[in-house]
Amino acid sequence: MGMQPVAIALVGDYDAGITAHAGIEKSLQLASAAPAAAKLVWRWLSTPQLAAGVQELIQHDAVWCVPGSPYRSAAGALAGIRAARTRNIPFLGTCGGCQHALLEYARNVLRVGEAEHEEETPHASLPLISALSCSLVEVENEVSFTPGSFVRRIYGTAQSKESYHCRYGLNPRLEYLFSGSDMEITGRDNNGEARAFEIRNRRFYVLTQFQPERSGLIGRLHPVIAAFLQAAREQKVRSS
Repeated sequence: MGMQPVAIALVGDYDAGITAHAGIEKSLQLASAAPAAAKLVWRWLSTPQLAAGVQELIQHDAVWCVPGSPYRSAAGALAGIRAARTRNIPFLGTCGGCQHALLEYARNVLRVGEAEHEEETPHASLPLISALSCSLVEVENEVSFTPGSFVRRIYGTAQSKESYHCRYGLNPRLEYLFSGSDMEITGRDNNGEARAFEIRNRRFYVLTQFQPERSGLIGRLHPVIAAFLQAAREQKVRSS
């Protein structure tokens, strides 16, 4: 009997009108169509669903927290992220997913309980995720990767031009909270602002402020997504 399909949980509130969601579907279809690729299945798990429980999520081989915030239930998104992190399930967070993964880590690992997302709590005393000084809606720019980092190995190059659609990101004034933690900043843009993150002692835990899924819309499987899906396949083998 062959291996069961590799199952990907997509954490977010699916909307066919969101460009990133269309890109995610296309990227996963591209990966499925590749010669000798393991069969992929994916399921969108709404954030209110996850607020009620993560039992379905933890049955998957990998978790992707997707763009599209503010989510219908921020608590649900955070619950899904925490479940993936604490169970060492391969995890990818892009754009809003990246922002909420940083928030989850700050609250539950760094014990900064007052950390908030400014989009959801406009007058927060500690806006860990704050409005960007320059909006990155429909913007492309260069990201430079830290030598020796996992993301640098994924790309095989020191820099890459990436696409964005976001108005919020890690507050530069609060970057110091992550200093010395397992959550490392491993990609920065031309202004020195944090744009990629990883936890290197995990099977796969990568966050990008940019949207690699947009590559799927032009028929290209982004290297970050390819590496994520490879980690999912390895997780499937490990659990079989």
